[in-house]
Amino acid sequence: METPSSPPPPPRLLPEMELDDIRPLKILGKGAMGTVFLVHRTVSDPDARFPFALKVVDKTVSHSKRDADRRARWEIRVLTRLSNPEPHPFLPHLLGSLETDDFLAWAVPYCSGGDLNVLRYRQNDRVFSPTVIRFYLAEIVCALEHLHNMGIAYRDLKPENILVQQSGHVTLTDFDLSRSLAKRTVAAAASAAPGIQETEQTRQRNNNKNPIEIRRKHHRNLSRWIPTVSDAKKGLRKAKSARVSPVSRRRLSFSNGERSNSFVGTEEYVSPEVVRGDGHEFAVDWWALGVFTYEMLYGTTPFKGKNRKETFRNVVSKEPQFIGKPTALTDLIGRLLEKDPTKRLGYNRGASEIKQHVFFKGLKWDLLTEVLRPPFIPNREEGELTEKVTECGPDIREYFQRLRQPPSAPPSRLPSISSDCQKNVSFAEF
Repeated sequence: METPSSPPPPPRLLPEMELDDIRPLKILGKGAMGTVFLVHRTVSDPDARFPFALKVVDKTVSHSKRDADRRARWEIRVLTRLSNPEPHPFLPHLLGSLETDDFLAWAVPYCSGGDLNVLRYRQNDRVFSPTVIRFYLAEIVCALEHLHNMGIAYRDLKPENILVQQSGHVTLTDFDLSRSLAKRTVAAAASAAPGIQETEQTRQRNNNKNPIEIRRKHHRNLSRWIPTVSDAKKGLRKAKSARVSPVSRRRLSFSNGERSNSFVGTEEYVSPEVVRGDGHEFAVDWWALGVFTYEMLYGTTPFKGKNRKETFRNVVSKEPQFIGKPTALTDLIGRLLEKDPTKRLGYNRGASEIKQHVFFKGLKWDLLTEVLRPPFIPNREEGELTEKVTECGPDIREYFQRLRQPPSAPPSRLPSISSDCQKNVSFAEF
């Protein structure tokens, strides 16, 4: 129950947004598509009691006019769908959006705990215990289940895209690489492998394949992979982006569902079927979940190579290496990292298959939101986890005007990741 002195909860939907009414408090992140600010409304919330995150795309920058604009508008559409009829507890919702001649911006709730990559780096050994992994994994599975039920493949699951809310529960972010796909409706039949199921259409398709064609799929020319620059700050490793514009590659559909043939994702989390160009569907999210879980347990991704070519070769051919005796957690990871998507845990019955794995035995899925003491609850000023507070100037326009200065002009200093990220801080398990 709220005390009389408690402020009223912020509105789920903001009134019509105007850029002149928004004042930035600090920068939360900056990427290829846009800049994310922590902002407040100067008129209705002058004391910044209810700050929110505002993602802004500068439409005047030539390289962002097409791809960034398309991805931004798609993300707004996805967030709008996620907002109705009621927001999911582990997914964001759209507070509002605005567009001017120069900018396209949209607002989502602010997550003061930073992301799971930053949080992992704050642990003494830079890994999470299996108990903590189970908590975060369960909430992510629920979020992905909701997206898949809506016909949306997320396609960019990684620790940097999993944010910690003020409550300590997580939420996914960045939906610009997501994709709507038609869901399969064919009932799955039992497979010869224990715990694995296969549709009749899958068996028929595999039986009709020429063995030579199957072998050729595993030897695609690596020259098509486009290198990009990594974004690392003060030793905090950030996964390299493997994002490219969608291109038609191979089969456009399969069985009675739909596959995407776009090459999208983040390098170390990309699934084998994406690397091979076979076309992909919702199972890519379960693969990325396996990579994410491995990283939370061991502090590194399972297929990372010396360069992009080696990483992709490992994704296609290398098996994940586990330390120590087999456990329920390593079994879960291994089944999520199955190279063949039709044999991957979650392929046939989605999240329900994963929820039934022994690693989650005894977990009360319907009570996750009732957990009052998650593994980590951010302080009110926990924004220092990701970026130092910065004076962005009187308004957002001025900030971008400084960024547009020619190279000869002194560059505007952008905030860097706080040194607090390197502190050895552990938290109590729930």
